[in-house]
Amino acid sequence: MTIDAATVRKVAKLAHIRESDDRLAPLAAELSSIMQWIEQLNEVDTAGVDPMASAVAVSLPLREDVVTAGGDSGPVLANAPGARGGFFVVPKVVE
Repeated sequence: MTIDAATVRKVAKLAHIRESDDRLAPLAAELSSIMQWIEQLNEVDTAGVDPMASAVAVSLPLREDVVTAGGDSGPVLANAPGARGGFFVVPKVVE
């Protein structure tokens, strides 16, 4: 896919980017080479390749699933600006 100066001018206008007329031709050539590279990537056969989130195989360290002192709200509520009946007191936000 080749991109001409008129297309660059239109895209620049849509993106609210001001470019002088002497910069349109070099930008068109640069964008055309980028599009050719993308077209080249589309030709790569990726059948059978699993998607991946990282280029490095990383396994996260696991810890034991152990119950801790989660039932004691006293230490948590001790730092609260307001508490009542074992709950945080927050200002009303909906009228």
